[in-house]
Amino acid sequence: MTGDAHPGLAVEGVSYAYGDRRALDGVDFAVAAGTFCALLGPNGAGKSTLFSLLTRLFVTRTGKIRISGIDLSRNPRAALALMGVVFQQQTLDLDLTVRQNLAYFAALHGISGRDAEQRIDRALGWLGMADRARERARDLNGGHRRRAEIARALLHGPRVLLLDEPTVGLDAASRRAITARVHELCREEGLTVLWATHLVDEVRDEDDLVVLHRGKVLARGIASDIAGGERLADAFLAMTREEAS
Repeated sequence: MTGDAHPGLAVEGVSYAYGDRRALDGVDFAVAAGTFCALLGPNGAGKSTLFSLLTRLFVTRTGKIRISGIDLSRNPRAALALMGVVFQQQTLDLDLTVRQNLAYFAALHGISGRDAEQRIDRALGWLGMADRARERARDLNGGHRRRAEIARALLHGPRVLLLDEPTVGLDAASRRAITARVHELCREEGLTVLWATHLVDEVRDEDDLVVLHRGKVLARGIASDIAGGERLADAFLAMTREEAS
C-alpha cells in the first residue's frame, strides 16, 4: 500500500458550519499511503466534525475528500469500503462476546464462514485479544474494549483506519499500549492511519502531524519539525494560545 500513486487520505479545502458557526474553515491536508498521522487539537477544534464528514455522517459541498484517490462525494460506497472507523463513543454490544461482536460486523460486510473466522482470529491476534474472544464485552476493561473495536474495524481489510479520540477515558498504560499497537499495524500492514487526539503525549516525534484549532489547520508536517526544537506540548500550547488571543 505504501507504493500507491494516491495519498491514502486527502482533505482538500473542506469547510462545514452549524448554522452561523463555522466548525471547519478550508481544512486542507494529505496523509501518504501507509503513514500514521496524528490530528492534534484541543476539544472543540473540529476533529469530530471532520470525522463525521470523512465517514459521510455529515455532507459538505465545500471542498473534497479522497480515499486512496476515490472521491468520497462521487463514489461514497467505494470510498467507505476502504475505511475502518473507531468512533469516540464505544459501540460494542455489551451483551455479546468479543467474537460475536466481530462476527456480526463481518456478516454486515458479507463475510461469513471460514473466511470470517480466519479474519476474526487474525484481527484479534493483531490486537492481543485472542485469549478474550469468548468474554462478554461488558466484562472487559476500557482498554480491551477499545482493542476489540479496533480489531473489528480491520475485519474487512481497509486501507485507511480512522480513530477519533480512541483512548478517551483510559488510563496511561492502556493509552500507551493501544497507541503503540496501532503504530505497529501501520508499519507492518501498510495501513494509512488518522489518529485524532487532544493529548500531546500520544504523538511521536516521527509522526506526521496536523494541528487543528478553531476549525483551521495551524501546522502540518513531521511532529519534531513542527515543535522546532521545543517540546511539542509547549509548541502546541503556544500555537493554540496565539490563535485564541
